[in-house]
Amino acid sequence: YVVLTTKHHEGFCLWPSKYSWNWNAMDVGPNRDLVGELASAVREKSGLKFGTYHSLYEFFNPLYLQDKKNQYRTQNFIAEKTMPELYELVNRYKPDIVWSDGDWEATSKYWNSTEFIAWLYNDSPVKDTVVTNDRWGNDTRCKHGGYWTCHDYYNPGLIQQHKFEDSTIMDKYGWSFRKALSFSDVHTMDELTDLLAEVVSCGGNLILNVGPTKEGTIVPIFEERLRQMGGWLGVNGEAIYATRPWISANDTVTPRIWYTAKRESQKTSVYAIMLDWPAKDTLTLGLPQPGNDTVISMLGYGEPIFYSQDTMGYLVIQLPVVPLHKMPCQWAWVFKMEGLVNQ
Repeated sequence: YVVLTTKHHEGFCLWPSKYSWNWNAMDVGPNRDLVGELASAVREKSGLKFGTYHSLYEFFNPLYLQDKKNQYRTQNFIAEKTMPELYELVNRYKPDIVWSDGDWEATSKYWNSTEFIAWLYNDSPVKDTVVTNDRWGNDTRCKHGGYWTCHDYYNPGLIQQHKFEDSTIMDKYGWSFRKALSFSDVHTMDELTDLLAEVVSCGGNLILNVGPTKEGTIVPIFEERLRQMGGWLGVNGEAIYATRPWISANDTVTPRIWYTAKRESQKTSVYAIMLDWPAKDTLTLGLPQPGNDTVISMLGYGEPIFYSQDTMGYLVIQLPVVPLHKMPCQWAWVFKMEGLVNQ
């Protein structure tokens, strides 16, 4: 899914909102409906979902500042600005995800969140398909929401019972584009595949923020990372998409091994995501228990993978000698295990 920041904390709307006169992308700047254009482009790609990030608060809006001065006993900003435009956003663009933010200074009662969410899930044009996060007031994070974001960079490192999302940044030091960006400021593919494997193994999603330039372009190093991630997922996406956590997120013997699982047609496939290629020619795993019908393969590599059990009962995978031109990917490698006793 792709989520666009349709309005951030300064209140500038990227669509022609009638509740943000002369402070939107149609009236000033590009003179375009950027939300509509991106929504159409995303939906033209099969399988992609479109989401809208929307900040509830605006840090210098006089209506909000007056409500704040009144200790949130008044709701003029809610009634005249932020909620009308949020209804407008949903009715006009019918997003698959409503990604709320800017909630932390007041409770959900002030933001009137419950009334909006009740409408969203019961009467809105996306009531049967929409998903929401948990940022609807300083009393809702990690408590209420279709999925939890809790705080930026939320990565618990343990399997979670409630769906969560780690919102993180491509640039280690900024959400928006920085002119002072240097090569070392950008996450490497090793770091990104490490993070993706860990988050998904714990039951979460990873949403990766890329800040465009003021001209709306994606700088080449960000584009390179996105294309590299797409290439990696083209080989290993089976271990990421539509998976669930396994009995444990990571291995008990070998570090930097993360597990995911997928159940299809009454059988379960378990995926071991290996972040580092071992110096020796074997990989020892402490959790998987092979049986007579166990089959192991490496995603993107068509040759058989052989295995055995050592004296401790651990699974020992014989790593193939792969010529460079046949190596399925450069960063993390995935072993698919079918027919495990403890699948």
